[in-house]
Amino acid sequence: MSSTGDDAVVGGRCAVHMPRTARTVTDLPRVGRFPAVQPGQPAIERLAPTSDLLGFRGPTACAAAGITYRQLDYWARTGLLEPSVRTAYPSTSQRLYSFRDILLLKIVKRLLDAGVSLQNIRVAVAHLQAADSADLAGMTLMCDGATVYECTTPQQVVDLLKGGQGVFGIAVGAVWRELELTLGRLHAERTDTGETLVGHDPADELAQRRNRAV
Repeated sequence: MSSTGDDAVVGGRCAVHMPRTARTVTDLPRVGRFPAVQPGQPAIERLAPTSDLLGFRGPTACAAAGITYRQLDYWARTGLLEPSVRTAYPSTSQRLYSFRDILLLKIVKRLLDAGVSLQNIRVAVAHLQAADSADLAGMTLMCDGATVYECTTPQQVVDLLKGGQGVFGIAVGAVWRELELTLGRLHAERTDTGETLVGHDPADELAQRRNRAV
């Protein structure tokens, strides 16, 4: 059975080291149900996965982040990481996650796999949600299994490694680029029209060409 993170060993207080002034985590906007696309409406231009006009449903978020739907649902219900585009309220609506939401889901999964407690992950997530996108892409998270540190320069990484204890790092920019490629092959939804956009998977296109050639 996949862990949701609630059974992780509780470590000490998380010290997310911030070389700049901390920003307050503000409430993320929640958008209501979207109007359906009318028949005959012209096709809409293709958007990058990072666009604010795109949202991704729960199953897509799970596939991209490498987590189970049980984990996704638990983290949303407990407030660890709720979708910023659309929540599951009212009950007739489906959760819709932004690119940034899924990026954080991937990071949470890696921290859990490293043995970081859910309590400490909550502190780290709150800090990451408050960071600007440019800062987030250039950030490296270092963790010794209990404490999560933010490093924005190579020297800060070196200083941590000098401590002699075992640590692992997450280069957020690398996770960002990996996620862009993954989501580009999966389905998305326009947040302004509700239109479903089909992802572009080069492997599928190659298979179609082979089938036509047979």
